[in-house]
Amino acid sequence: MSTGALVITDARVLALDDAQHAWPCADIVIEGSRIAAIGPGAASAWPGPVARRIDASGQLAMPGLINAHFHSPGNLMKGCLDGMPLELFMLYEVPPLAAAADAERLVYVRTQLGAVEMLRRGITTVHDDAYHVPVASRAGIDAIMQAYADVGIRATVAIDQPNIVEYDKYPFLEALLSVEQRAAMSAAPRQSSAELLALYQYLIEGWHGAAEGRLAAAVSCSAPQRVSDDYFHGLAALSRDHDLPFNIHILETRLQRVLGDQKYGKSLVQHVHDLGLLDERMMVIHAIWVDAHDIELLAHAGCTVAHNPVCNLRLGSGVMPWRALREAGVPLCLGTDEMNTDDTVNLWAVAKTAALLQTLTEADDRRWPKAAEFLYAATRGGARALRRADDLGQLAVGAAADVILLDLDTHAFTPLNDLTRQLVYCEDGSSVRTTIVHGAVVFEAGRVTTLDERALRAEARSLMAGYRAQLADANRHAQSLEPAYRAMLDRAAQFPVGPQRRLDALSSSFHQR
Repeated sequence: MSTGALVITDARVLALDDAQHAWPCADIVIEGSRIAAIGPGAASAWPGPVARRIDASGQLAMPGLINAHFHSPGNLMKGCLDGMPLELFMLYEVPPLAAAADAERLVYVRTQLGAVEMLRRGITTVHDDAYHVPVASRAGIDAIMQAYADVGIRATVAIDQPNIVEYDKYPFLEALLSVEQRAAMSAAPRQSSAELLALYQYLIEGWHGAAEGRLAAAVSCSAPQRVSDDYFHGLAALSRDHDLPFNIHILETRLQRVLGDQKYGKSLVQHVHDLGLLDERMMVIHAIWVDAHDIELLAHAGCTVAHNPVCNLRLGSGVMPWRALREAGVPLCLGTDEMNTDDTVNLWAVAKTAALLQTLTEADDRRWPKAAEFLYAATRGGARALRRADDLGQLAVGAAADVILLDLDTHAFTPLNDLTRQLVYCEDGSSVRTTIVHGAVVFEAGRVTTLDERALRAEARSLMAGYRAQLADANRHAQSLEPAYRAMLDRAAQFPVGPQRRLDALSSSFHQR
């Protein structure tokens, strides 16, 4: 165990703190897991022992990025599927008739695989909304948490597990399924509210605050229409009692807007509000098909919204109204979602995509978001969503020592005209040279320091051989169900909804020419 400080010298520093400090040449002193001093001359003024010095001349020091929404169980499925609407995609991603549970070693390896890719790109924190197929277990939870503990990343993890029968999550679907299909769905494994809440107690008691505070728990209902009300209220109580982030997918697709009208007679945001559960701990994921009243409710409750633009494009879900949410005062963060919808974990690409996408929704360029908004969302915005606004996503005395160093002698920064714009529009993660999490150097000199990456990749490829057979079996079930799901989408398309978040009208006009 080191008895001295880790000192970074002569870096260009972009602190992203409340005072917006940006020094052309400064030092950062890290003692333990915290930043002890920062600024010009901080290294020479440090009175204590120094265990290691990093010469950061010609490099930029900034806070590590925060991937605010992610599903690690998709880590082995990059490139597996074509783009298709979410409701069809989930048939293959989370098969409703899956029988076999994922082996613990596979869960451990695939979790590490994603974490390694993040560390290499300067993502120091991940918010993992981890689902389990077909049911959650202590062993599955342990495998995910131990993987994050061993790889050295900062991770906040929830159990994303619906607990109602599949056809009750959607409008019209029950009537479109055959008797045999409904029976198979009714017989598929589901866990009771009591069982799932007991697993949450296990997660919180065993892992919340573990790895010297790097690991934390969050809660997740997946989506309000996917869980029973008693479980929803139980999760909200856990979130309140332990001050945990609450992950909830709301209005990701047009069909979900129709579902709200058909099942509840109101939008899903209004439904959660009427249950008394909408609050400042909630991270609402996607929020694409929200209307003005929904946005008002989210802002008043203090919810954060997680924007996942690459996933949204991959699945054709639509364009989230970034400017409207920002103007209402809704805090925003960024996520990659999962590797079978983003196909990577590159938050730099997410920030750029988010910035470019908004030009399609607003004719007045004076209202287009600026690069600084997306850099903030990728750092401080994620920190707020994690209930860590005071010490994550910034470089300041007392803040967590999650620091990345980027080489400024790369094409992304040559010539260096505007640092913030070039971080958002030019950088792709390839300039990251050093990643420090919780005061420990976990990536440098082109390698992750905590494990053998080559061996990890080899084991992932080996495990994938058996996993493919499992996926093939699940896919056969999904293919048999797909016609009913497509019929559901076609029927939902006939129902009008308020907000418009796609370019369908433009597409139709082209076809008519």
